[in-house]
Amino acid sequence: MAILGIAIQMFLKPFSLKVENSGIEGAGKYIGIFERIIIFTLVLTNQYAAISIVFGAKSIARFKELNSRHFAEYYLLGTFASISTALIVGIIFKLLFGNFNF
Repeated sequence: MAILGIAIQMFLKPFSLKVENSGIEGAGKYIGIFERIIIFTLVLTNQYAAISIVFGAKSIARFKELNSRHFAEYYLLGTFASISTALIVGIIFKLLFGNFNF
């Protein structure tokens, strides 16, 4: 497990140098990728209710920014599109390859 910690540190190192008041440039792209991987995995393991945790975590991180109607609409459209995409791909994957019993 220590090796995974080192790998994560190496992954985050370039971002730690770019932290600004407005956030890390390009971090949203990676957040979206990890979000879809997590949701896809939750679909494969039939943990649909746990998807709300992903949505909740993102919402907590963006809580203050959600006061702006324009940002809130942009955020919700992006989040729902990302979640929907991962759900649909996960369900199609299960239909094609069957259920997984982990």
